[in-house]
Order: sequence, then structure tokens, then C-alpha cells
Amino acid sequence: MTQKVGRVLIVVGAIAFLLPGTWAFLWPHSFHKHVAMFDPFNLHLLHDVGAFQIGIGAALVAALAWHDDALSVALLGATTGALVHAISHVIDRSLGGRPSDPWTMSVLAILLGAALVLRRSARQARPASAQADK
Repeated sequence: MTQKVGRVLIVVGAIAFLLPGTWAFLWPHSFHKHVAMFDPFNLHLLHDVGAFQIGIGAALVAALAWHDDALSVALLGATTGALVHAISHVIDRSLGGRPSDPWTMSVLAILLGAALVLRRSARQARPASAQADK
């Protein structure tokens, strides 16, 4: 029973991050009008807030699937946040920042994604008895 309640709470937490994160990222003007009513409106800030909330929500979802592999959970959350953050810098490149920011953020997302793929591949290649150890 305790595990079931824990899983339900993780789902609630994931939704609590994914919904507003997606809202802030995809519809920042609406999010500012209804939730983040701090002036002045800052499009890039709301995109970044959405990116990292989506990353946290993704990590919580991953925790349900990979409860025995904290590194995979962390890598999925970081990869998701970094990827959406990179997209934020691509779509907001006319708002300021450095011209290299979209590239730098994209490389980070790719490197984290590669680390996740390597981690998951290594975990799947190990015998089940060895997976319980790490």
C-alpha cells in the first residue's frame, strides 16, 4: 500500500511540474497573465522556467520506470531540461544572449542524451542479478 501511495504522489508531482512547465514554455503570454504576474514580461525567462520544470517532471516520470537506477533518472531529467532549454535559446536568439548560446546548449543536450543512451545500454546488457547491485 505504501508503494502505491508513493507512486501516486510521484505522478501528482510530475503533473505539477509538467503542466505549468509546458504552459510556460508553449504559451508564455498566457502563463504570465494567469500565473506569473510579475512585470515586466520576459519571454525568454518564461521559456527557461518552462524548460526546467519540464525536465523535473520528466525525471519524476522516469523515477517510476527506473526506480532502481538513480543515474538514469537524473540523466533523463537533465537531458530533457537541457534539450528544451536549447530549443528556448534557438527560438529566442533574437532577444539577446550570445550567438553561440543555441549551439552550446544543444551540444550539452546531445552529450547528456548520449550519456543516457550509454547508461541504459549498459544496464540492459548486464544480467538481472548484477543490476540489483548498482
